[in-house]
Formats: sequence, C-alpha cells, structure tokens
Amino acid sequence: MTDATVRITVAEAIVRYLIAQRCIVDGAEQPLVPGAMAIFGHGNVTSLGHSLQMHQSELPTWRGQNEQGMGLAATAFAKAMRRQQFMLCTSSVGPGATNMVTAAGVAMANRLPVLFISGDTFASRLPDPVLQQVEHFGSPSTTVNDAFRSVVRFWDRITHPAQVLASLPQAIDTMLDPAEAGPAFIGLPQDVGADAYDYPVDFFATQLRYLSRTRPDSRQVRSAVEMLKSAQRPVIIAGGGVHYSLAEPDLASFAERHAIPVLETVAGKSTLVADHPCYAGPLGVTGAAAANAVLGEADVILAVGTRLQDFTTGSWTAFAPGARIIALNAARFDARKHQSLAVVADAKEGLAALDVELGPWQSPWPDRAARAQQELRAFISERITPDGSLPLSYAQVVGAVHQAADAQDYVLTAAGGLPGELNINWLSKGVGTFDCEYGYSCMGYEISGAWGAAMARRSGRVLALVGDGSYLMMNSDIYSAVLTGYPFTLVVCDNGGYAVIERLQVGQGGASYNNMLRDSLQANGSGPAQARVDFAAHAAALGAEVHTATSADEVRDLVAATRTSDRTVVIIVTVRESDWTGGGSFWQVGIPEVSERPEVQAARAQMDAGLLAQRRGI
Repeated sequence: MTDATVRITVAEAIVRYLIAQRCIVDGAEQPLVPGAMAIFGHGNVTSLGHSLQMHQSELPTWRGQNEQGMGLAATAFAKAMRRQQFMLCTSSVGPGATNMVTAAGVAMANRLPVLFISGDTFASRLPDPVLQQVEHFGSPSTTVNDAFRSVVRFWDRITHPAQVLASLPQAIDTMLDPAEAGPAFIGLPQDVGADAYDYPVDFFATQLRYLSRTRPDSRQVRSAVEMLKSAQRPVIIAGGGVHYSLAEPDLASFAERHAIPVLETVAGKSTLVADHPCYAGPLGVTGAAAANAVLGEADVILAVGTRLQDFTTGSWTAFAPGARIIALNAARFDARKHQSLAVVADAKEGLAALDVELGPWQSPWPDRAARAQQELRAFISERITPDGSLPLSYAQVVGAVHQAADAQDYVLTAAGGLPGELNINWLSKGVGTFDCEYGYSCMGYEISGAWGAAMARRSGRVLALVGDGSYLMMNSDIYSAVLTGYPFTLVVCDNGGYAVIERLQVGQGGASYNNMLRDSLQANGSGPAQARVDFAAHAAALGAEVHTATSADEVRDLVAATRTSDRTVVIIVTVRESDWTGGGSFWQVGIPEVSERPEVQAARAQMDAGLLAQRRGI
C-alpha cells in the first residue's frame, strides 16, 4: 500500500478500475470486462465516452444500434461465457437509459452479470430541467434511472467522486457472487462524471477475480444423503447453475455413478449430451412427455442450480404427491422454495460432498433414464421427419438445422413457439451449447443475443432461430454483427404473426384476435391484413448474406454450406401457422372466472381441475 494518488475524472477512474479487473478463463488470464457496448449521447459521450476512447486498446467499445439490443447482447455474452466475464453497457440519460431497462430485466431474471452505466441529470440541479429529463415535482432527486431499481441486483448513483471507491467494488462483487449474481446499475450525473478527484493509485492495481465456491454445511449434506438413500425413484433436475459452476462433468459422473436419471430445465439444457446414459430429457411445460413422466414418478428430486420456475414445475403440478425436494443451490432463496431440504452450496462443491457421503449407493431404478431417452428419440424422429407437406413445421426446421450442426455449434432462441420446439426436438451434441432465454421470455433476444454469443464463442457457429414476430420487434443487431465482424447464422421462421400466443388465446377459449396478421385490424374496415414482410430484402439491406428455403433439405444444406461464412447469414423459411410439438405439462394462466363464451367457461373448468394437483408452499 502506498499513499500515492492520481488526479483523474470520475469517468476515467471507472474505466481504469474496470481494466484492472482480471479473471481466469480456460486456464488463461483474461480481462474480466473484455469490452463495452455503447450508444453515446449527451449524458455519457463527453466524459465516459472520452475515457473509453483513450483506452480503446484495453477496453474496446462496440457500437450498438439500440440500447435494449446491446443490453441483450451483453446478457447473452455473459451466458455464453458462463458468467466468467461480463460486458459494460452505457447509454445517455433519458430514452437511452430506459431502453436498457428491459435488457436489465432479462439479465436479472436469468441471474447474469451486466454492468449498466447511464448518464444522469446534473447533481447540482443548476441547469434543470435538462434535455430528456423527466421531472418529479415532489421528488427532485428522482430520475428515469430509478426505473432500474427493480431489475438489477445492485443500484447506485454517484453524487461525489469518492463514492466510486466503494461503489464499483461492491457492484462487481455482487455481479460475481454465485448467490447474488445479476446485473448492476450505476447512474453517472453529467457534472460528477466530469469532476476530478485524487484517487489512490492502489485502487487501480490489477486484481485477479476467481469463481467463488461455497461449500455445503455437513449437516445439510447428511440430511440430503439420508433422503436420497431412502428414495425408490430419485431424479436429478439440472438447472442453469450447473453451467455457471462449470459443474457439467461433475453432474454427469455423479448421475452415472449413482444411476440417477437427469432431467434438464431450459436453462440447464446441454448439461449432458443427449446420448449420455443418464439423460432422460427436458421437463416441464416446454418439455417432453417422456421426461415429464419420469418426473411424475419420482419420489425424491435433487434440484441442482435451478430456481424452479413455473415452466419447470408445471406451475407446481408436475411432481408426484408427497415427492420430496432437495435443492442444491448457491442462493439460499432458491434452496428454500416449497419447503425443500436446502443444501446451500456451489453445484460442483455440493455434488462432490454428496458423492462422498453416498459412497457406492445406486438408485433402485437404474434403467429408467434409458427407457425415457428411447421414447424421447422415437418421438423426436416422428416430429422432425418431413411428411411431404409444405410449409414445414417448426419441428422440421429444428431437425434440419440440427442435422447440419456439429458439437461445437451454439444454438440460441427465445420467446414464442421456438423454445418449446427446440427444448424438445434439439438433442444436444455438445456440453454448454444451448441458450434459450426463457427466464424473462424476451422477444427480440434472439438476434441481439446471437451477436453477443458470437462475441463469446471461440469455436463452432452460433445458430439462432427466430420467429417473424420477434424479428420485427428487434432486428437492428443483424447490422451490428455485420458492422463489428461477429457473424452468426439466423433462421427466420415466418408463420404470419404471434402464433404461439394465438395458440394460448384460442386454446383457453378466446377468439383469435390481434395476434395473427390475418385477424389484425386495418383502417377503414378494409378487411384482414394479408401483407407479409419481405424478410429477405430487409436482411439484405442490413448487410447480411440472405437465402430462402422451402424444404428441410434446403434448410440443412444452407446451414451447412454457410457455416464458415464471414458474414452474418439469414435463412428465411415459411412455416406452418399452427403445428406444435406436444408433451408439456400443465401451466397455470389467468382465465376469466365469468364469461359469455362457452369455450372460456370450459377452459376455466379445465384449469380449475388442473390446479387440484398443485403443490402448496412458498
């Protein structure tokens, strides 16, 4: 420690501190923050933007086209890096900041680190109201940046230069904490960001960050082992925490040694390769019937690294009556859900402790995973095989892309019908090669996320699948990928609207309305809309290499032929409006208790009947 100081601005201090943070990835030292994504405006360009430009060789800044999109890209980057590295995202005050709120929600729901720094109004308030300022008459210190409070783990506004010394380390510690992981936000008032201060030189010393691993309490381990040994039909649910712990090989060997079937959540998919002897399939609402049957038979469930979202638990109806849960999780909040027996620990450390205590014990139903896997493969084969009819189904497109993929490729999707189709019909060829954003189910993640994942991946090709609705909602990062030189392959499935929500709408007794193009209102009562977007022309205008396909063979061949392209590739295929892969479990949604439609009345009765199986608890 020295008493030496350096007089620099707040913005410069932030940049220098971020550059000083290092981590270990694949055995090599790397920057903890390998880049920034920025759209500059009057709230951040003159101070933070200036410092980023001065340090572009150490902390490169990538130009976004939309603040939400670059936040989604940063979120996908963090997931692809399994939380070992994260990006800085910065915007101006006002709409630039609020555009990032949705992206922060995605990162928050998925427990992923992203550092959001937005410009803010002047701390002095002397120029108020400034351009883009939203005034709160009874709360003058409130700005639009307060909107981030509900969607980040750490929130702060720097109102004095010295606060950086405490705030930045706390923000980064929070983002890297396995139990608290999520995004952080820092508001930087325009005058404060430009202020100079005598910062301790030691504050900018290189700091090597390591993955923190909490070890379990021995009493919790013994209780969990006692419960497992009493089980006749145990299963393991593998969640996203397995990936973030880098514990995939540990879970695979644990399951194999103790002959326990493994079911995967959407976040946990590709924990095992699909031909692993313990792999029993994807569970839940977007899961397969074969896997859900295993879950429904289980008497003890070891849930590893999962927050047990409703799509995993079938709104808590998918478990057998009396089934007991052991929740191994780094976060105490998740480990205590629904009166689970908590084992609060890192997944790798927790599995190792359980393994030692279990000794040579094996499950009484060692062949259950194999039977489920066989049933799942037969079902998938039927769904993905072309049936001679056009247009193709979602499942047939997924099957064609899968045929062209190899074990290094990284498949990505998000909201709409594709999560269910990929979760069931995609058999993982490699570990840690699947990203379906279904924590926040954010339309538009697919394209921006693919750009971010392409930045993270060092092998294989990022293969993103997107529906026409999500494409229209957020597509500018096709150009971001072209501009920055991080290409990926995008398969656009056009079914003429928000078809999966129309499925929910009609399936629960409602009339089709305002979801499909064919039933969207037009001015002057001119009738159903029939106009379809020329996705090929649009993607080409953004600089992509564009192809169209009609058959499964064409999809497969195009994906294979363009996998080494140095440009972002967009493949457009028209798909069936309503041809969905079944097998999912019950899902609770709000259906009117009173309605004049007999179809709604019937749907409500069916929903009430399904809720009789709902597990009670908190």
